Amino acid sequence: MDRTAQLVARPAQHAVAYDPGTPPGPPHLGAPRTGPASRRAAQVLADNWTGSSTVPSPGLYPHQWSWDSAFVAIGLRHVSPRRAQTELETLLDAQWGDGRVPHIVFNPSVPLDAYFPSPDFWRSSTAGRAAGAPRTVQTSGIVQPPVHALAAWLVHRADPGLSRARGFLGRMYPRLAAWHRYLLHRRDLGGGGLVSVVHPWEQGMDNAPSWDAPLSRVTPAPARSFRRADLDHGAPEDRPTDLDYGRYVRLAAEYRDGGYRDGGTGPGGGEFAVEDPSFNALLIASEHALAHIAHELGATGTARHARAERLTAALVERLWDPAEEMFFCRDLHDPHGSGDRHGPRGPAGALVPERGVSGLVPLLLPGLPREVAAGLVRTLRGPHFGLGTATRLVPSYDLRGEAFDPHRYWRGPAWFNTSWLLERGLRAHGARADADALRRAVVDVAAGSDFAEYVDPFTGEACGATGFSWTAALTLDLLHDDGTTPDEPPDEPPGMTSGTAGTASTTGTAGTAGTTAPGRTSGTGGTTGRDSAAGADATAIEGGDRG
Repeated sequence: MDRTAQLVARPAQHAVAYDPGTPPGPPHLGAPRTGPASRRAAQVLADNWTGSSTVPSPGLYPHQWSWDSAFVAIGLRHVSPRRAQTELETLLDAQWGDGRVPHIVFNPSVPLDAYFPSPDFWRSSTAGRAAGAPRTVQTSGIVQPPVHALAAWLVHRADPGLSRARGFLGRMYPRLAAWHRYLLHRRDLGGGGLVSVVHPWEQGMDNAPSWDAPLSRVTPAPARSFRRADLDHGAPEDRPTDLDYGRYVRLAAEYRDGGYRDGGTGPGGGEFAVEDPSFNALLIASEHALAHIAHELGATGTARHARAERLTAALVERLWDPAEEMFFCRDLHDPHGSGDRHGPRGPAGALVPERGVSGLVPLLLPGLPREVAAGLVRTLRGPHFGLGTATRLVPSYDLRGEAFDPHRYWRGPAWFNTSWLLERGLRAHGARADADALRRAVVDVAAGSDFAEYVDPFTGEACGATGFSWTAALTLDLLHDDGTTPDEPPDEPPGMTSGTAGTASTTGTAGTAGTTAPGRTSGTGGTTGRDSAAGADATAIEGGDRG
């Protein structure tokens, strides 16, 4: 029996294995950890709150980012389910008519030169008009990984009473369904059922070595045609090179100038089209979550579970390498590939022989064939990633790879969102000791690095921005008291204070309307519900409202 047949023949597993095993609702929200790491993490989220969403970092990333907000909501649900709902609502209020969720929603109060590419580069309301870009808010025109349905389901479970009173899932479901429909119908550029990304920024791991070969065919934009604001906030040696950045700009400009159309031979299906294992694994996880949302709303969800199983089969068939025991990106335009998706040599393009953390993320799928999951665990522990031996967190790239650099963006440093995903995956597949060790490492290193954007995988040295939102949010998620979390680090990192969060337990009451960003309505759906924030963490969150 081949791998695909074996996968399809296995009994369906529809559990959301990455959800802690506690009952949903306010009772367990009343007892979150309230140690120094929790208080500081909550204070980061309060400090980065704009009134309707959370910026990843006020200096380096001063707008709302798509998959960042999903991870933020996952952590924020433990201390303020209401604000976690608002986080996702704000993002999806900027959804395009064709269903895409843009990777950036711009804050109009931020100066144009604070971030590049800025709204005047993307020109969403004009260049994206045919694709249904919103007129009242400026966005980018590309997307990011679809973690949103998973986040919405976990946020609902944190306080189902509040969620139902506000009609949260009822309003989220059609938007999330349209988002998945866009990806599945417009982005199946390889014809094999998987979604393709048309820009490295879409996959989220912007500077990974997996993109080097596909990008090498892109003529870079002239260096004088853009100014890199990122270098104002980070060391140049830790960031993408000017050559790579020029290629990013060229790809984005061509996609914009093509009206953000997907497929065909022009922008959106031309120079760069890659099937990525992490992006597709997160879509599968969210498709299962969307099935749970449908069931909550009175439908069966069966069709969505079935679609997720078909996508898992396609993921294994197209991107799994059994000899290397990991998943690889498929470059659909590699000239050394078959060139014919229906030909005898298999799918179009070729696998990119670079071991990146993206190839491990599918471990979070509980429906993987057992030998695939076991192979991924062996690879995580092995010499290329060294988890538990050479490293405590999961490096973003092969420790033995020629391009490895422990500090350069996505070319070796450890990131907290990928370690969180892999902690969930290890736990889902029974590797509890490995999951517990990784969980302890995430909490310890996050607190010790002042919630850094990413860290040196060997030393834990902070890189990029500190006070980074998804690092704080996912630390809160792992610290949440579900019976398996580690003790909090007892001491604070040298030279920092934990902020001004109080210590009294508080319970807020959801109002009838959230804070509204310019040009959008917050859509509350209900007027009652208990915002089940608790302890000092809740004090930090609720005290962080700024209009």
